[in-house]
Amino acid sequence: MTSSTVAPLSGKPDTFWRTLQTFNVTRIVVAMVMLAYLSTQSKNETWFSQLFTNPQTCSVYLLCAAVFTLVTAYYHRHYMAQIVLPITVDMIAVSILYIGAGGAKGGLAILYLFPLAGSAILAPLLVALLFVSIATMVLLAESGYQILQSAPDASSLQAGLYGGAFFFAVLVINRLADKLIKQEELATQRGRDLRVQMDINRIAIKDMGDGLLVVDPLGTLIMANPAAERMLGLALSDEEQQHKLSDYAVLAPITDALFAWESRVSDLPHAVSPAVGEAVFVTIKHTDDLGQDAAAIDWSGRRELAAHLKVRFAAVRMRELSEYRAVIFLQDVSEIENQAQQLKLAAMGRLTASIAHEVRNPLASISYAATLLAEEATDEAEARLLTIIEDNVARLNRMIEDILKLSRKAQRQLEPILLAPLLQEIVSDFRQTHAVAPAAIDLQIDAADRQSVWFDPLHLREVVTNLLSNAVRYASGRPGGMRLQVMSSVAGRLELHVQDDGEPISPAVRAHLFEPFYTTSSKGTGLGLFLARELCLNNGALLDYEYRHDVQGQNSSHVSGRFVIAFAAHDPVSPAD
Repeated sequence: MTSSTVAPLSGKPDTFWRTLQTFNVTRIVVAMVMLAYLSTQSKNETWFSQLFTNPQTCSVYLLCAAVFTLVTAYYHRHYMAQIVLPITVDMIAVSILYIGAGGAKGGLAILYLFPLAGSAILAPLLVALLFVSIATMVLLAESGYQILQSAPDASSLQAGLYGGAFFFAVLVINRLADKLIKQEELATQRGRDLRVQMDINRIAIKDMGDGLLVVDPLGTLIMANPAAERMLGLALSDEEQQHKLSDYAVLAPITDALFAWESRVSDLPHAVSPAVGEAVFVTIKHTDDLGQDAAAIDWSGRRELAAHLKVRFAAVRMRELSEYRAVIFLQDVSEIENQAQQLKLAAMGRLTASIAHEVRNPLASISYAATLLAEEATDEAEARLLTIIEDNVARLNRMIEDILKLSRKAQRQLEPILLAPLLQEIVSDFRQTHAVAPAAIDLQIDAADRQSVWFDPLHLREVVTNLLSNAVRYASGRPGGMRLQVMSSVAGRLELHVQDDGEPISPAVRAHLFEPFYTTSSKGTGLGLFLARELCLNNGALLDYEYRHDVQGQNSSHVSGRFVIAFAAHDPVSPAD
């Protein structure tokens, strides 16, 4: 238990015991001062005064004070007994000293304030008033004795004033101490509740599915939950070293989005805490392009896969702080995208049979009728309209063919295929069928001369052809405007990169790139990339689109995009299936 909790044996908080211990140490100091004082005074003739003015007798009181201190330090039981017994000894010692010094004329009545103040702080009010009553009775008794002895200047007025002052002081000190004790108990309870809430928050943050990062305005990482580490593939929970998001090139998309958001938040007043900002979609991918940074990073997670994250920012700002803390929420949308695609695929599967019979037959009739009309058309306007009909019929036929392909199960590839000869054949056929100049496509397959992959050749041909068809529409047509490159990823998986020199796909389009029926072209069906990804998944591979920062100078870089096929490292279907 902490120091602010209740002691299980004594029933009193440790604060009371610490205060009592301080009171005991103060008693030792007072006893030493009294011993030094009495050692310098001349001895009186009365036996009563000689009893206490003897240094040996005063030493006994000092020894008792030391014993009380040791008992309180090592024995936290019988709290009231450890209060009443020492204060009783104090009252006896002060009374002997007061009487031995000649009563009120000695001026030592003020010494009663020390034990009375201690009882007012540590003991209940009734106990404290009992000691005040005893002290007052001693003062009055000594004054009465002096009056009976007809001593000069004998009066009970001074004793009464001392007694009244002691009663008032004890009441005030006891009430103030009681108020402080209640405030401490409230603070202790609030601290206990806060610790419980912090433990609950820590458990919730640790087990939450979304990633959570907390950074300062400079991007220094303050906290990261395990979900964020899994999404980013980095070990960021090292408390001995401060990390910055800018230290990792792989986190450049998040860093850029953070600084862009901070430029807008910095204009708000300090008292304003904006709500969670607009979501930004970024892609995190660990590749060999990181250079020296790759060796410095502690890899711990998805090393070979790209993480598509939905990033949101929020500022935690308080009036007492000159700067704010940025909270970064990370949500992995890859799984959400896959679930959405599977739902759409299931819906399309239920429609496949009816589409094949209910749509293709009418389309065949329309196409046949349009062909007959085209043979007899003499007007140029009629011919143009018939051409529009034939183009749209062909488009609908392509869409139906793509949908029917999705329902076909991929056959298990019984043996790996050599990647280099197949890619050369696919590129050669594509150049001929699409009338592309040989120099327009740069095929880099040196690293794949003897590499083999588990992939159906017909499926791979269809996927690569689809990607090259997209590249042709956006490439400049210059030599090397389209590039196919085979390389190994950080995790050792073989990858095929398909890239063109056109503008990269915008993040808004990237978020829906592989969704069925999503297209930005008026002539497209929106099923090409979706079909390509499904074929890759059927062969144990992964098709993705990622951004790349190409360094052009010391202070400039160019952002480009590329499609990446990450092949399976082994047979995706085990022999037992």
